[in-house]
Amino acid sequence: MKKAFLFTGLLAAAALVFGLTATSRAAYETAPYTVVQSDGPHEIRDYPALTVVSTSAAADGDRDGRFMKLFGYISGKNEKQEKIEMTTPVFMDEAEGQSKMSFVVPAKVAAAGAPASGKPDVAVGQRPAARYAVFRFSGLQRPANEQAALAKLQAWLSAQKLAATGQPVFAYYDSPWTPGPLRRNEVMLLLPKP
Repeated sequence: MKKAFLFTGLLAAAALVFGLTATSRAAYETAPYTVVQSDGPHEIRDYPALTVVSTSAAADGDRDGRFMKLFGYISGKNEKQEKIEMTTPVFMDEAEGQSKMSFVVPAKVAAAGAPASGKPDVAVGQRPAARYAVFRFSGLQRPANEQAALAKLQAWLSAQKLAATGQPVFAYYDSPWTPGPLRRNEVMLLLPKP
């Protein structure tokens, strides 16, 4: 009897966590894209130009403050003191020794003109329209998980006889309290324009 009760309790807890995860992710606007090709966890996607707010830190330095800087911007610490809804995903990429974190600005705010940040280390800008090869994976945001996912994407691209350019971009869709197996994460590599 105790085992059945425990199993039922665990099942209910798992359903609750899954339900909260699914609904919390669904509550946010997601950056739009068009799927060009799909193969299990691999996709080729076309993204339109996206307005983003970004901040950077040294790739080998303390990066913990980036999220709070961007969260401050969407919480009203911008030149219009405008509160802006959170979106998904949070993009992470590295270039020239800098690790950049970017929030996508909601479409309505971008169309009306996203407010400037008023801070030198937080910038509003554009991610240009582009085609990406994407691999979806779960787990915590850890270098080992990212490198394993990148290797799978590169192997798939090789099998497809496609060549990517540039550095990988990682996209994270879930809150930090979402259990690793339920998280939606992606690694993206830029493909040449068709």
